[in-house]
Amino acid sequence: MTNITTEIEASLRARLDAQRQDYLQQGEVSAKLRIDRIDRGIDVLLKYQDKLVEALNSDFSCRSRQVTLLTDIAASLTPLKHARKHLKSWMKPQRRPSSFPFNLLGGRSHIEYQPLGIVGVISPWNFPVNLTFGPLAGILAAGNRVMIKPSEFTPATSDVMSEMVSNAWDANEVALFTGGPDVGQAFSALPFDHLLFTGATSVARHIMAAAARNLVPVTLELGGKSPVIISRTANIEQSIERVMLGKTLNAGQICLAPDYLLVPEELLETVISTVQKVVGAMYPTMLQNPEYTAIVNERHYQRLTGYLQEATQRGVRIMSVNPAGEDFDAHKDQRKIPPTLIINPHDDMQVMEEELFGPLLPILTYKDFAETIHYVNAHPRPLAAYYFGHNKQEEQAVLSQTTSGGVCINDVIMHIMQEELPFGGVGPSGMGAYHGVDGFRTFSHAKSVYRQTRFNIGKLGGMLPPYGKATEQTIKMQVKR
Repeated sequence: MTNITTEIEASLRARLDAQRQDYLQQGEVSAKLRIDRIDRGIDVLLKYQDKLVEALNSDFSCRSRQVTLLTDIAASLTPLKHARKHLKSWMKPQRRPSSFPFNLLGGRSHIEYQPLGIVGVISPWNFPVNLTFGPLAGILAAGNRVMIKPSEFTPATSDVMSEMVSNAWDANEVALFTGGPDVGQAFSALPFDHLLFTGATSVARHIMAAAARNLVPVTLELGGKSPVIISRTANIEQSIERVMLGKTLNAGQICLAPDYLLVPEELLETVISTVQKVVGAMYPTMLQNPEYTAIVNERHYQRLTGYLQEATQRGVRIMSVNPAGEDFDAHKDQRKIPPTLIINPHDDMQVMEEELFGPLLPILTYKDFAETIHYVNAHPRPLAAYYFGHNKQEEQAVLSQTTSGGVCINDVIMHIMQEELPFGGVGPSGMGAYHGVDGFRTFSHAKSVYRQTRFNIGKLGGMLPPYGKATEQTIKMQVKR
């Protein structure tokens, strides 16, 4: 272990210990203080929005002001404001029925939601502000302290967020640590009271293993290959417009982005021509268009172009949706890739085995609708599934016969914007959920409280030795169908 590694671990552990000591000394966390902490988060987002726009544009090399304001700033403010509005009602003890005969004798049961303590947050690079500040809504509403490790892939944004956090909160309330994999490794090994990780499934395996050594419960928000099923009853132009909005936003660098289409074979060419039409309307040009986001770094650019090279070598039909006929190969330094359709790729190709996280879109065809359900179920459970159509039997088949973190009917991604719906994955696409009241509960301990009646229940029920007739009557009453 190097001296630098030892210093990193010591610094992180010292902050964790300081936060825990301060948390324990404070005692009960009032609604007023929780609201104040949330208000400070809202204020600092509003104050730094321009700096965040600049930083994200720098980190991506091309990311529009509107995309950042919509997906990172506004999408962070919404959950914070929602939590501020509702946390008093979320904090109220929840009454539960007491079992017979305790209820008849005056026994009462309830649940109290108590802060967990110190929550760790490891946030990703694709929406670094939203996926750092958004979770703070539930974490702070629940009365916790927070330690944050943002992605090293967006260093300018991480630096701005570090300044924001230090200006908005005391370090014993919220602390942020920048750095590379060495910091991330040390961070994930800390004995938090809960750890939230958003990122790749492959990395999540290491995060979960590190957390397990301290028995730290985890919420993992991952990804996977989210399918889009296009029905014969779908409005094709409306459906494809919504699909391509989700696929081209942030150049497809979204955990919920449509990962592949399943379309009726006789509608394939219609779907392809419609993709060209709607993309042309959204992005008449792309290379010099600041509204079309670049791939975040060279590593991910090479990954995506590698997928396309494999598809080309395998003889698969590829269609670049390039309305202005621009020469992307001559401007590789811009790290822009046009939306690219990959028609009926083989299942053993990387584009069908890996989460794409980019503007590539495989299209598979089917004859019978049942094939779509079988195909989705033959692959790992995705973060989302999308159905476009107006056939209730098909819709119900998608809902009841497939398993995914969430579902959108006749749209993509929009379910994440519903604060009253829990957001999370299932299986390899994640575990646990947050947003709204579900986030409050994820980051709280639901403490069971039973208040006993003044009657001596143990004696009345024959539970006190020496056992006798009352004991046998209690057993007889309970040990039956």
